[in-house]
Amino acid sequence: MPTYCAFLGHQPSTGLAELIAVVPGFRIVSQPEPTIVIFSSEEKISGDVLRYLGGVYALAEGFEGDLSVSDGPQCLLQCSAKIRGKITFGLRTSGIPPTGVKEMYRRYKDTLKRAGRPARYVGNERKPAATVLLHDAGMLSGKHGLELTIVALPGEETWIGRTIAAQDVDSYTKRDIGKPVRDTTVGLLPPKLAQVMLNLGLWLLQSTKPSPQISSSSKLNAKSSKLTVLDPFCGTGVIPLECLARTWNVLASDVSLKAVNGCTKNIEWFRKEWKIPKKDADSTVWKQDATQPFALKKLPDLIVTETTLGPSLTRAPSLGPAERLRKQMEKLEESFLTNAAATLPGVPIVCCWPFWRLAGGNLVRLTGLWEKLPKLGYRAVMPAIPKSKEATDFSLLYRRNDQFVGREIVMLRPVKR
Repeated sequence: MPTYCAFLGHQPSTGLAELIAVVPGFRIVSQPEPTIVIFSSEEKISGDVLRYLGGVYALAEGFEGDLSVSDGPQCLLQCSAKIRGKITFGLRTSGIPPTGVKEMYRRYKDTLKRAGRPARYVGNERKPAATVLLHDAGMLSGKHGLELTIVALPGEETWIGRTIAAQDVDSYTKRDIGKPVRDTTVGLLPPKLAQVMLNLGLWLLQSTKPSPQISSSSKLNAKSSKLTVLDPFCGTGVIPLECLARTWNVLASDVSLKAVNGCTKNIEWFRKEWKIPKKDADSTVWKQDATQPFALKKLPDLIVTETTLGPSLTRAPSLGPAERLRKQMEKLEESFLTNAAATLPGVPIVCCWPFWRLAGGNLVRLTGLWEKLPKLGYRAVMPAIPKSKEATDFSLLYRRNDQFVGREIVMLRPVKR
């Protein structure tokens, strides 16, 4: 089976769960660092898949055979055989000291020079080339160059491959900051996290009610599944926009008319910028309180949403205020889930709800809501990942170091009460 190396984002457990959700027959071969995982797949993975993976910022495909560091120059020479003119190359390494990486750059360039191939390298011994440069220099397509990925493994083994995909930072920036309506008074859901949630939704949907519509193969191609997703706390439309990028149908609602108008305007902008006509992916946006009955003619396949996170905080709360916020948010979440179970029966849910980090580092989570989930008609499930501080047994904890309000990502499977 082919092997790959994924470089995970600042929340590696979230990225790992996402890979498990979408890669057929995913199996960890090695995880030398929390943010680096080498894995095998039952199917070949195209570099295009990274357009829909929010938790992985670079992906490399391994070369066949048992290779060592000394084989790297020859791999580079073979991979660049069809490149015309000067070759641009780079190295993405792990477990190799800077002095060793510097020597590798010199040897690789000398190898190309002896073969009569002019070359230049990008990146240095301390930092690989920025992902935007990989795109601009044609190093992912192989048109003008390439980047080799070399990872030192335990037992003096080495994994060598070629970088086949890297996150398109400009694209994320455009749809995050460039959209016409942004509401900075509420928590801004990152587009990458929205992508993760949709991929976890694919896994949840397939594990809840397996369907040929979502085969293992189709999960690697986000556009091959034709789903309808409801976001009942849509805000200005981060999740709906990521659905449209996959040509999935969108149902979006919010209690705020301002949010509904903003979401509508952003969808119109997104359709124009990304050339997504309504015939390819439909969208409907309306004003509604998510705790009140839904009256949809046809049930969605999936609910993916970020519910209210409560007020933003500029410093860590003490236990008393955090407990008051907890009780307030638990009441809202319970009302929403009660409504969803009654008026959207059988529809699985991927959602974010808040948790708070206290001054001492302890977390306040919606523990009361977790205890009520079975009575509400839901069971929390999650892809099996190694234990970490970023996850519980049934949820993923997403928070930057400078944030005091975090997001708990929960996958809820409907069950009969």
